[in-house]
Amino acid sequence: MPRTHIRIPLFLIAAASLTACSTAAADPQAGTPKAAADGTPAKVTVTPPAAGQQVKVTAAGGTLATVRVVDEDGAELAGRTASGGASWSSDRKAAPGTTYTVEVTARGAGGKETKDSRSFSTPAADKVNKLTLSPGKNTTVGIAQPLSIVFDRPVTDKAAVERQLKVTTSNPTEGSWGWLKDYSGKDRADWRPRSYWKPGTKVTLDATLNGTDSGGGWFVRDYRTGFTVAADAQVIKVDLDRKKLSVIRDGRTVRTIPVSGGTPGGDKRSWRGTAVLMAKEGTINMNSETVGLGDAYNKDVDYSMRLTWSGMYAHAAPWNAAYFGNANKSSGCIGMSTENATSFYASVRVGDPFEITGKDTKGVVAEGNGYGAWNVDWAAWQKKSALRG
Repeated sequence: MPRTHIRIPLFLIAAASLTACSTAAADPQAGTPKAAADGTPAKVTVTPPAAGQQVKVTAAGGTLATVRVVDEDGAELAGRTASGGASWSSDRKAAPGTTYTVEVTARGAGGKETKDSRSFSTPAADKVNKLTLSPGKNTTVGIAQPLSIVFDRPVTDKAAVERQLKVTTSNPTEGSWGWLKDYSGKDRADWRPRSYWKPGTKVTLDATLNGTDSGGGWFVRDYRTGFTVAADAQVIKVDLDRKKLSVIRDGRTVRTIPVSGGTPGGDKRSWRGTAVLMAKEGTINMNSETVGLGDAYNKDVDYSMRLTWSGMYAHAAPWNAAYFGNANKSSGCIGMSTENATSFYASVRVGDPFEITGKDTKGVVAEGNGYGAWNVDWAAWQKKSALRG
């Protein structure tokens, strides 16, 4: 007959002891069954936690032989027994809105055995926090791509969250988390290496967040993702003063393209610093009113490569053909001929760094405006960690 678990209110379980009759044991001397050795059974207590706390089990007057805690999906909440064997604590915290079953075997004086099984449920979370991970799982990216997490709800306890974020790399890589505000205004945490990734590095994130309170909401699941850095180191250098773009691959210039950047002297100037290619968006509609430039343009643009959330792209701009290599006359983007854009679009990858220089620009790409973390020096970036700063 299948076992039926009884849900018991938390205040009753906290005070309950788990006891059961001993089974008859065979006498190794006489070879016939007899009652278990005289002795007092251990008094077992399960302390059901609130969400975000550990499950605790104790055995007064004895030791814990086995403790097993599983949720309704059969996932085990692992833990360990303290020195002396009289108490057990789960390694991880209990998640909100979850039913757990605790199965205990304890031994009291004279080896008298106690077995029992009980269930308890934690209250559901009143607010749930979720997250969005970049880059996508099992993708291949350029050497400047950070591991980026955007949270749906505010994270006021950043240290508690960061402790649950484990980054593993296939080779020794020094890196750090940094907390910032995404361009959307949401809390965001990026993990970047000290310098660009070594080509071929495999990166894995284990975010064991289930049962963690962010301060703005509970996490009710874990997350895991991973990506691979491309086999070659590709850097795009954009010199706005000389109006040219160079493709540097493994330290060697393999291509130079004449371009036209943002118009000097006003809001149409380009950004400088390091921007990371965020997405290859193909043909999109660009409307100047969406980036605060009035009705300057509204057109479909081919081979669009996004560099910032604020609207700076590299793309085909055949209407500016007379200015490529000669003058900066765009509305902030890096334009090139359709012929050059076609092949360039095919050769770049998400995560490639665009290192942009120029005297007349409107400032450095901010860390939250796309992936601008490379514009923060290493010492300052480390201080943005909730556990280092």
